[in-house]
Order: sequence, then C-alpha cells, then structure tokens
Amino acid sequence: MKSLYVRIVLTFLAAIVIGLISSFIIGIAIFQKELNELGQNDMIKVSDNIVELYKQTQPQDLEAFMEKASQLTVYPIQLFTASGEKKLYGADNKEQFIAIDKELVQQVLEGARYRSKVKSEGDLYVGLPFAFEGQNYAIFLQSSTKNEKAVIRLLITILFLVLVIGSLCILIAARFLVKPLKLLTKATKRLAKGDFDVELKLKRKDELGILARSFNETARELKQLEMMRQDFVSNVSHEIQSPLTSISGFAKALKLDHLVTAEKRGRYLDIILKESDRLSRLSDNLLKLASLESKHHPFVAKTFNLDEQIRQVVVSCEPLWSVKHIRIDLKLPIGAKITADADQLNQVWINLLGNSIKFTPDNGTIRIELLANSHSYTVIIKDSGIGMTPEELNQIFVRFYKTDRSRNSTGSGLGLAIVKQIVLHHHGNIEVESTVGQGTKFTLQIPSTPPNTLSTKAGT
Repeated sequence: MKSLYVRIVLTFLAAIVIGLISSFIIGIAIFQKELNELGQNDMIKVSDNIVELYKQTQPQDLEAFMEKASQLTVYPIQLFTASGEKKLYGADNKEQFIAIDKELVQQVLEGARYRSKVKSEGDLYVGLPFAFEGQNYAIFLQSSTKNEKAVIRLLITILFLVLVIGSLCILIAARFLVKPLKLLTKATKRLAKGDFDVELKLKRKDELGILARSFNETARELKQLEMMRQDFVSNVSHEIQSPLTSISGFAKALKLDHLVTAEKRGRYLDIILKESDRLSRLSDNLLKLASLESKHHPFVAKTFNLDEQIRQVVVSCEPLWSVKHIRIDLKLPIGAKITADADQLNQVWINLLGNSIKFTPDNGTIRIELLANSHSYTVIIKDSGIGMTPEELNQIFVRFYKTDRSRNSTGSGLGLAIVKQIVLHHHGNIEVESTVGQGTKFTLQIPSTPPNTLSTKAGT
C-alpha cells in the first residue's frame, strides 16, 4: 500500500465496485414499479389473447387447449372452476405457483377482472373470467421468474464486464499517471546529489506537465546558482591567494635578517602593508555587496547637495588623476538637492571616477555632468579611455569581472557590482555605453526623493 500505483488502482477499483453496486440498487428501486406495471399489462394482454383464441377456435377439450396455450407464454397459468378445483399449466414445478385467495377467485368467477397491486417487492398476477360449455372459469397469470432471472443475469454480466474492462483500463491509466512521478522522483534524487544536468522530457499540458516544466526551470536555476557559487569561490580564492602569497613570501624573507638589508626590509614591509590593505578592502567589499544583495542593507536618507558631493569626490581623487595629467570637466548646477543615502552615493562616485581614471591614458579627459529632471537627477560620467567590447559590456556588473585580467591591477572586480546594487537600492537606473579606443560613458538616473519604502527604512 506504500506504492502510489497500488493506491490509485485500488482506489479506482473500489470506486467502480461501489458505483456499480449503488447504481444497480438505485436503478432497481427507481424502475421496479414501472417494470411491474409493464409486466402486469403484458400478462393482461396474454390473458385476453388466450380468451380470444378460445372464442375463435371453440376447442372441445379445455385441458388440451390450456396445455397448448401455456406453451405460447412464459407466464404460469392457474385455472379455477366454479367448484374450486385448480389446475396448473406452464410451470416446471408446482412450487413456482403462488397461492391465490379464494375470495379473489370467486370475484373473477363472477365476471370481475383482477389486477394485483404494484409493489416494489411481492408477487404480481392478474385474473380474467371466461366460460366453457356453460361453466364459468377463472384464469390467473402470474409473473415469471424466468424473465427476471434472465434480466438479472444480463445486468450482472454487463456489470462484471464493466468491472473487468474498467480495471484493465485503470491499470493502464494508473501506470500512465504514475510514470511521470517516478521519473520526477529519480530526477529529484539526482538533483539532491548535486547533478544539475537533469531534465524531464514530458510534453504534457496537464498538471504533471506543468510540474515537470517547473522542475526543469528549478534545475536550470540551481545549475546556474551552482556555477555562480563555484565562480565566486574560485574568484575569492584567487583574489585572496595573490596577496597572501606576497605577504607570506616577504614575511619569510624578513625572518632571515642576515640576508635582508634595511632598505629591502622597508620595501618588504610596505608591500606587506599594501597587500594587507588589499585584503581588508576585499573583505569589506564582499560584506558590503552581500548586504546590498540581501535587500536588508541599512538606508539612512538625508537631504544634501548632490553637486557638492561629486565635487568633493573629484577633489579627493586629485592625486590619481593629476599624476596622469587627466583633465576633469565638471558641469554641475549649484544647489542640486537630493534626499538619499549620502555614504552609499559617495561610494558610487568614488568607484566610477576611480574606474575612469584607471582606464584613461595620460593627458586624457573625464567629463562629469549633472542634469536635473522633474523628479530625478541624471549623472553622466564620460571618459576618453580604452573603451570596452560589447562582450565586456555585458559582464562589467558581474562580481569579480575584470575587462583585462592580464593587467596588473589591485582591483577586485567588485566595484561596479557594488555600484549596480546601490543604484538599485535607490530605485534608480544605470546604463553604460562604450567603444573600443574611444572611451566609456556611464549614465545614472537617481530619484531626487526616495520612495516611501526607502523612507520607512531610514526611520527604522
């Protein structure tokens, strides 16, 4: 009984048996009265035909005539004389004849017709009078059990065939229903073991088909998540391994005091501190990105001048762009008030400007423009850097992605991913355009006032 297939088959068989028995009982109960009336009407017609046949033929021998007449019908016949004598015709044995009350016999002998009351159960019979050679007789015809038994046998045979054929159909149908579930169970076990290359090939449009398609979508999403997890672990391991190798190598070199000069010791310590700071930034960025992606990152909204914030970021990055003789063109209207999380937006401008400075060659140009709209601000940061290919553009917001992995860069590839999450956190939008050799343009649109959901977060 633990098998769904067995349960379905037994349930359907029980339903068929109960349905057939109930239908048989209900049908008999509904049509019993009508069948009894039809039987009585038929017996009356047979009795009339016997009397009419007697009148037409005028037989000399009543006994022979009744024997012949009983062979023309299936109804047992009882013939009563005026003296009360009873003769039986048409039945195989006397036990099949019913006992008729003497008063009813007398009424028929006196010329009355009799018809028994129609009941759901009980014997049915009719009585008709007729005369032979000046004597009165009473003929009683009773219902035949042969007809009833034949009908019952027919019904039972039909019900049995319905049960057998229905059971075979149920066995096939149940297998058809259970087979997809078995396939789904096997696929689920494979999925639980980490095999995400599993797909149910069911071209059904019913609920099982919908379930199979949902399972396939889930498997594909899990496979994608597993690939992202593997890439994430690989990238984090790679990003951590590089500075750890440097720290470990130079620390071992410092341990050998007699081989390291004072000048080299200072340079080694600078490298160790630099790589340690790199690890610290990587850890901080990972935590910040995880918090932003969780949708529960704290949002502290306040009103400030967006143009002033961008100017301060440009000034703080002056050592980076001045050493490369990069020209910064600013077009910032004064007094651009915005209500947002100042620290998060400050991170956006630092990451984007640092990225532009990093990939803009010496004597290049970076243009920053702020446009005020009805309910938002548009910030455009365009550089004259090396640009990106369309393939690179599709990946720049992916964690740990670097446009040029061969470049000796201290970046972790998390900056633009953090920018993307912060912009989405502000219900804004960011787009990027780039052409190889001609530079890159980032376009950000930020609402000037946060939605109610963000305001609620700020107050919590």
